[in-house]
Amino acid sequence: MATNDSKPQAIHPSLLPKLDPQYIQFHNEHIAHLTPPHTLPWDPAIRNAPAVPGGSQPLPVGKIADFDVGKTKVRVYFPEGDPTEGGWNVFLFFHGGGWTLGTISSEASFITNMCVRANCVVASVHYRLGPEEPYPAAVEDAVDSLVWLYKEGPALLNINPRRIAVGGSSSGGNLASILAIKAKYSEEPIPIVFQLLIVPVTDNTASTETRWASNRDTVWLSPDRMNWFKHNYLPSEDDWSKWDVSPIFATREMLEGLPPAWIAVAELDILSDEGIAFGERLREAGVATEIEVYKGAPHPIMAMDGKVLEIGKKLVSDAAAVLKKAFDKTSGGISA
Repeated sequence: MATNDSKPQAIHPSLLPKLDPQYIQFHNEHIAHLTPPHTLPWDPAIRNAPAVPGGSQPLPVGKIADFDVGKTKVRVYFPEGDPTEGGWNVFLFFHGGGWTLGTISSEASFITNMCVRANCVVASVHYRLGPEEPYPAAVEDAVDSLVWLYKEGPALLNINPRRIAVGGSSSGGNLASILAIKAKYSEEPIPIVFQLLIVPVTDNTASTETRWASNRDTVWLSPDRMNWFKHNYLPSEDDWSKWDVSPIFATREMLEGLPPAWIAVAELDILSDEGIAFGERLREAGVATEIEVYKGAPHPIMAMDGKVLEIGKKLVSDAAAVLKKAFDKTSGGISA
């Protein structure tokens, strides 16, 4: 299939034999002509636009409520019906957007799918974003949201504090993986039962010369766009190799005893190598870890689960299934 190279996001010819055909068609019709945000002067209003086109509509849930937590907000989605014994299972979720884009309404389709299909409360964190609030603001908000959920959630939300899973997509997956480690070392260790990491950022030292080399010509999340995100969130290069920025640099001792993990990797994503490598590091530390590679897929497939990508629908269904399974494993005999 030919592409129009004058379009700002034309598909590189080398990718055409590799990319999912459904993605190619949608990209050429709806994405290729769009000007990438990293090439424009910074304007926070860009966050008001959908981060990725092609998503499905959110599913109906029991109710939705917003809460002020520390310096940010948490939006909580409740399933219909009564909670499980001992209180609702709860999934603490962090949206993607390179620590720069996204709002509290981001990824509502995925969130509601987890809420309904895994029958759990989902708490979505509106963490602070760069460039206005760079590192460590987002990490601080992640910690605050977990502590709030653990301490206030049982009375306020009727959740079970011993059945908390964490997860997120892209930069949100980065925050979730960091939070799983921080929970282990908090003043009062917080038990996390599962981590669901979708196309996560795990190595902010990566470049086209290292981990990004094989997918340097990929669509959507190009090296230039990823570097723009990184510099918005991490203006100091001295921070790039810190473990609470790049969890792949956490020591084996820090990783030991972490909750089981499911890592979704898009084959044609520049983040694919680091996602797989982080999963292997978890396995080496004795953490039960499943790595699922979605063939022919670029970075944004989770958000393209509407009438666009069957592979996007599959990722969402897979995530809901593994999350439900993780909660089912912890439900026997555990009470708040």
